[in-house]
Amino acid sequence: MSEPDEYAELVLDTVERIPPGRVMAYGDVAELLGVGGPRQVGRVMSLFGGGVPWWRVVRADGSPASGHEVRAMEEYRVEGTPLRPDGRRVDMRRARWDGPAPGDDPAD
Repeated sequence: MSEPDEYAELVLDTVERIPPGRVMAYGDVAELLGVGGPRQVGRVMSLFGGGVPWWRVVRADGSPASGHEVRAMEEYRVEGTPLRPDGRRVDMRRARWDGPAPGDDPAD
């Protein structure tokens, strides 16, 4: 497997900053970076996301990555991530993280 490129490193750095109990949709990550889109973020996560809290990046409807639902749900319960009443998806209204607050240094 190749090494992550600059874009992949940006995505992974962003995912590492998502606080426990919070999530971002794939498109949220791309929007915060101002480059790429949900599919590009998903590709990075698929190739290189194993070393970061990948469960904190979800589909826009709050569902975790396909094939990783059981492990993601375990992590959500440990972190206290708000879930929808069906218990199968994250409650995006309550759990979505919008990124660092204005004035926060993203390099910290």
